[in-house]
Amino acid sequence: MSERFGRFLLVGFFRFLFRLLTRVTVLGKQNLLAHGGYILASNHLSIVEVPLVYILVDRPDITGFVAKDHQKNLLFRTMVNAMGGIWLNRDEADARALRTARDHLKKGGIFGIAPEGTRSPTGALIQGKTGVAYLAHLVDVPIVPVAITGTWKSLPKIFKLQRPPITVRFGAPFTLPHIQRQERDLALERDTDEIMSRIAVLLPPEYRGVYADHPRLKELLAAQGSA
Repeated sequence: MSERFGRFLLVGFFRFLFRLLTRVTVLGKQNLLAHGGYILASNHLSIVEVPLVYILVDRPDITGFVAKDHQKNLLFRTMVNAMGGIWLNRDEADARALRTARDHLKKGGIFGIAPEGTRSPTGALIQGKTGVAYLAHLVDVPIVPVAITGTWKSLPKIFKLQRPPITVRFGAPFTLPHIQRQERDLALERDTDEIMSRIAVLLPPEYRGVYADHPRLKELLAAQGSA
């Protein structure tokens, strides 16, 4: 099965499922870039978000990391391969996966990733990791923040045909400032806080977690209020 045909089938299948089993509201879709490489940085509450964001982006060149643990599942492995997903070994620094992501972005593709690195156990933001900031600097591409609500603990509701409401909000693209090698570690931490605050400002207060009182979030909220 070709990757293009596989995507066509999966998009149709997932769109049908989400319309049937959930009530999805999409905001800010105009912020998605029509051309060129960029990173989609999202909060992460459930496995439901991966296919949902995949079908909302109207470009075939979107991909992202998928943990190699899931390769054991034949159905899941087939779907990920059809979507062009990049298998990631989370037990080590996977240089091969990082190079693949870098090359994909350099070719003008879209790369989706959750800066937290794992699903939040609380339903609110947890501490972000520096990998997304590092990747953005490596290829010098913009970042589009994504805030998703309604997916935490949504699978039981979906299985019970309760059609849980889900909201996906895309924020405005932004770029990170150039950093000097000697200040790299400190700058990556700062830029990670920037990315997470950009996601947090799109979320309701109860979803902001460890970033609820972050000074940068307060600046963004103040700017939002004055606008």
